[in-house]
Amino acid sequence: MTFVERHSLWTAEQKEAASRVRRIVEEQELETIRLSFPDQHGVLRGKTLVASEALASLESGCSITTTMFAKDTAHRTVFPVFTSGGGFGMPEMEGAADVLMVADPTSFRVLPWSPSTGWLLCDVYFADGRAVPFATRQLFRKVLDQLGQRGFDFVAGLEVEFHVFKLEDAKMLPEHAGQPGHPPEVSLLSHGYQYLTEQRYDQMAPVLDLIRRDILALGLPLRSVEVEFGPSQCEFTFRPSKGLEPADTMVLFRSAAKQIALRHGYHATFMCRPKLPNVFASGWHLHQSLISRAGGENAFMAKESDTGLSPIGRQYLAGLLHHARASAVFATPTINGYKRYRSYSLAPDRAIWGRDNRGVMVRMLGGANDPATRLENRIGEPAANPYLYMASQVLAGLDGIDRALDPPPPADTPYETKAIALPKTLREALDALQADTFFREKFGAGFVDYYLHIKNAEIERFQAEVSDWEHREYFEMF
Repeated sequence: MTFVERHSLWTAEQKEAASRVRRIVEEQELETIRLSFPDQHGVLRGKTLVASEALASLESGCSITTTMFAKDTAHRTVFPVFTSGGGFGMPEMEGAADVLMVADPTSFRVLPWSPSTGWLLCDVYFADGRAVPFATRQLFRKVLDQLGQRGFDFVAGLEVEFHVFKLEDAKMLPEHAGQPGHPPEVSLLSHGYQYLTEQRYDQMAPVLDLIRRDILALGLPLRSVEVEFGPSQCEFTFRPSKGLEPADTMVLFRSAAKQIALRHGYHATFMCRPKLPNVFASGWHLHQSLISRAGGENAFMAKESDTGLSPIGRQYLAGLLHHARASAVFATPTINGYKRYRSYSLAPDRAIWGRDNRGVMVRMLGGANDPATRLENRIGEPAANPYLYMASQVLAGLDGIDRALDPPPPADTPYETKAIALPKTLREALDALQADTFFREKFGAGFVDYYLHIKNAEIERFQAEVSDWEHREYFEMF
């Protein structure tokens, strides 16, 4: 009996998909298959196996070290993995022990930019079949299961802003290595400050066409490609999809866009605000709604002509606002991302909502009898782990429904309306999560403490560095 069979890890759909994977690998004579799982940062990690070995591992799993869960954004191990409990408080992870990546066959794709290569997303398990509690894809699946028990499915559409630059110097000399290494030197593809003009789009079209074609060939639900206001900045939007699919789309898109760009001499970055002159911050706007499993209708859609949202929609909205501070770290998990929360910048700085207003945190779109009615949360940065971002949204919204919370009136003046301020720094966001009992209960105390530990390690490294600002401010003055 295989590992998958012994622990009943696949659905009937996944079993059928596994048969298709085997057939496609044989018919297309694929040479290698990448097995990847999204880590705590939403970055894909894994192994590349020759095709025959990858197929043999489909139901038996592929081993990978637990230290992958101990890394911060510099890929530094920030837990004492060789102490008792491996620093995680779990004996199964002590000594950099192995866990098993088990492929989700429904995620299989052939890479358009590397046509002899297949790609599979994986979930991660201990040897006894238990899900690793720090695996964020499985964490989000559990949240979706809770939502399903209420009779709803989560639907999300993505608006993702990011930058694409021409790569001038990849900084690949030995002295450029490190944790992290030297960032590459780049130049602009457009000057920017011409939002949605055809001239700027055509200027960036050569690289955007490369990315667009391969993203579509990958099977991702791409809807539009746009140029944003900032230099070398663009936005890709994706059609609404349900369940795990929008989160999977985000991690696959980010990884694919960076790989495609690099192969053609470009650098794509989902860093919120690069330290480059005149460059603008990027956001990730998450459009979300719930649909009824019984009838398939949009649960946020109001029936009355003078109502913007249904009662469930209003309660869900109230939950998002109520938990905005504690959930901010899941939407904006980097030190850099908080430099985007500024007044009068088309980015939110407080927990408010409005009808079709781009200055608020949550923008309500649609209305009575409009099946496209939805809430657009504008709090996120494009570097966020989509599984944690979306899971936090669903949990906050469900709490609003469970407690029948009512949102405040919509804000017409988003930067003057009195409301709870969003965190100004990653430290403040972590403090808000630390003090919050709701997410500690819903995600589990073990996961919250684990996540806080990793993010605090990043802050400690940041605080140990002497910045350009400090040197300019104090070196001559004192």
